[in-house]
Amino acid sequence: MKIISFLSTIFLGFFIISTTIYSIYMGFGPMSRKLKDPFEEHEN
Repeated sequence: MKIISFLSTIFLGFFIISTTIYSIYMGFGPMSRKLKDPFEEHEN
């Protein structure tokens, strides 16, 4: 029973960390250059 809880904790930790790293990469990585800034489009 201890092994199952240990492995599930490792899996959940890895899942949370990898999701965070992926979202940071998508937000600030090479693909972010294609995103539009709505404040730059509406300058007077």
